[in-house]
Amino acid sequence: MFEELIRLAHVIGATVLLGTGAGIAFFMVMARRTENPALIAHVAGTVVIADTVFTATAAILQPITGYMLAHMIGWPLTEGWVFLSLLLYVFVGIFWLPVVWIQIKLRNIARLAAASGERLPPQWFRLYRIWFACGFPAFFAVIGIVWLMLMKPDIPLWN
Repeated sequence: MFEELIRLAHVIGATVLLGTGAGIAFFMVMARRTENPALIAHVAGTVVIADTVFTATAAILQPITGYMLAHMIGWPLTEGWVFLSLLLYVFVGIFWLPVVWIQIKLRNIARLAAASGERLPPQWFRLYRIWFACGFPAFFAVIGIVWLMLMKPDIPLWN
């Protein structure tokens, strides 16, 4: 029963990471299209909260539940698909950490523009492009992790 609960927590965590990431991206892209600093500031503020509450929590719990499952089931962390999942997870983190910082900067810049009644400055658009570009490799890496978890392919990494 305990293993099933850990497996459920792990699947929910993966779902939260994938769903929150996709949702955040969608709402930020839609807000950006308006070029309305007040709307963007509001949406970016919500995005920062969602990333903190949902993504960060799931990101912390995923390796814990994953390790527990691997240990309970008897999969070594050097099993090909497990090891590749871990590498992809680190890869996602390399892109996600700067994205969190960028989201906070985007929110703050939009708040300043909204408060002063000005348009978004060029710095906001530069940061947005970086944020946008970082999302693609992270998103596809998460898809890859989910695929590895579901398929558990036999991937020999070393002999």
